[in-house]
Amino acid sequence: MSTDRTQTSSAHAAAAASLDRSAWFATIAGLCGSLVAIGLARFAYTPLIPSLIEAHWFSAGDTVTLGAANFAGYLAGALLGRPIAAALSNRQALRLLMVMATAAFFACAFPVSIPWFFVWRFASGLSGGAIMVLVATSILPHIPVARRGFVGGMIFLGLGLGIAASGTLVPELLRFGLQETWIGLGVLSLILTAVSWFGWPAANPPQPAAHPSGHHRSAKSEWSLRILYGQYAANALGLVPAMVLLVDYVARGLGRGADIGAAYWVIYGLAAIAGPVISGYVADRIGFGAAYRCALLLQAVAAALLAASGNWIVIGIATVIFGVCTPGIVPLALGRIHEILPHSHVEQRAAWSKATTGFALFQALAGYGYSYLFIHTGQNYAIIFLCGTAALVLALLGDALFSLKKHKS
Repeated sequence: MSTDRTQTSSAHAAAAASLDRSAWFATIAGLCGSLVAIGLARFAYTPLIPSLIEAHWFSAGDTVTLGAANFAGYLAGALLGRPIAAALSNRQALRLLMVMATAAFFACAFPVSIPWFFVWRFASGLSGGAIMVLVATSILPHIPVARRGFVGGMIFLGLGLGIAASGTLVPELLRFGLQETWIGLGVLSLILTAVSWFGWPAANPPQPAAHPSGHHRSAKSEWSLRILYGQYAANALGLVPAMVLLVDYVARGLGRGADIGAAYWVIYGLAAIAGPVISGYVADRIGFGAAYRCALLLQAVAAALLAASGNWIVIGIATVIFGVCTPGIVPLALGRIHEILPHSHVEQRAAWSKATTGFALFQALAGYGYSYLFIHTGQNYAIIFLCGTAALVLALLGDALFSLKKHKS
């Protein structure tokens, strides 16, 4: 009799954990959203930088600065995502943001002026930042708890797929011309927007219950969160040089040409596809905090390698590390927040919003700061990569000092 009850309860649990049709559609929509608004809208620009300069659309300095416009937009999107969703509903907001990212591709096919290009690169960044804030919180509450890890991984997978697509698709499109490349990216984005259109959940997720009035965070949790915010912000400073300059460094800095530069971007993208899976595998075994420290160390080594060597194997190793870590740090940072605040979904969401905004802010500052430095140092790539190395080392030192202080107390 008890065996029957156990089998029945197991069957109910399996049924509850399975994804129905609407959940699958929502998962695919989330993947399309991150692929278009972040994977393509941000990362397709990197392999285009050498061609934009060589075609004399913009100067080298202006091209790098226009790339930073996406980072500024990302910050605006991280701040405005929730207000936009509150005004329109999550579904309508996500649809609008996908359309905005798609329109930006078509608009960038026409280099009317630097302000025109800046506005549309900013708009594409805004859509990416807002989608990053909204996509998981719009979909995951409608997913069975036992399958949220899988669905979250599928959403983050869009980042890596977008990077890989930009590295393989852009060189092929460039054979037809620079303007045709932007239009081709717009067509792909339009198709993915159409695929996602009816997949977004129709209803906003229920508001979580408020905490009991007597709940207070411990001082240890507060400090742990502050350290994580600082690490995540510093991580943005460390990632931006490779995100913006890797292809241009190989193509023009080392004189290997745009095709070889794009090949390294393909390696970056393939590594990015595996990033969230590798990060999750490691975190399951050593914990999210330890895994994130390992990721910071590896990125610091990779940035130093780019600054110190022009060897193709060394650059390949650094490219793989950055490719894995670019999307891989997202689940690590989110998982670390869950470790610090294990019992409060409300505080987890608030902490994730702060971490994302901090990352976006320092990403934007890095984009403009590095572009200024790039112009005023005679396009010195090594200095930019060394700045990224320093930021990542500081993040590690801050964590080490906190651990030492905690051990002494």
